[in-house]
Amino acid sequence: MQPFTERTVEVIRAIPAGRVMTYGQVAEAAGSRRGARQVVRILHALSEKLGLPWHRVVNAQGRIALTDDEGRYTQRELLRREDVAVDEDGRLDLEAYRYRG
Repeated sequence: MQPFTERTVEVIRAIPAGRVMTYGQVAEAAGSRRGARQVVRILHALSEKLGLPWHRVVNAQGRIALTDDEGRYTQRELLRREDVAVDEDGRLDLEAYRYRG
C-alpha cells in the first residue's frame, strides 16, 4: 500500500461510531488537502476487503454522496443504527456529527 493509502485507512478506521468525516477531511488528515477524490477511490477499492467503516464518510455538504439507490439506502441505515439523524434525501447535520479527531 502507498503511504497516503495507509494513512487514509488509519484515519477512516479512527472515526468513531455516531460520527462522520468528509472526504476532504479524511484526505487532509492523511496528508493531502486535495486528495478527496483519492479517498473515494480508496474507499471503493478497500472498504470491503479491510472492513472499513465506509458509511462514516460523507461529502462536504453533509450528504451521502453515493448515487445508486441501494448504496444510499445502506449508508443511511448504517448511520441511523449509530444514532446519526439522516433524512430520506441522505442529509445530516454535519456540524452535529462531524468528527474532528
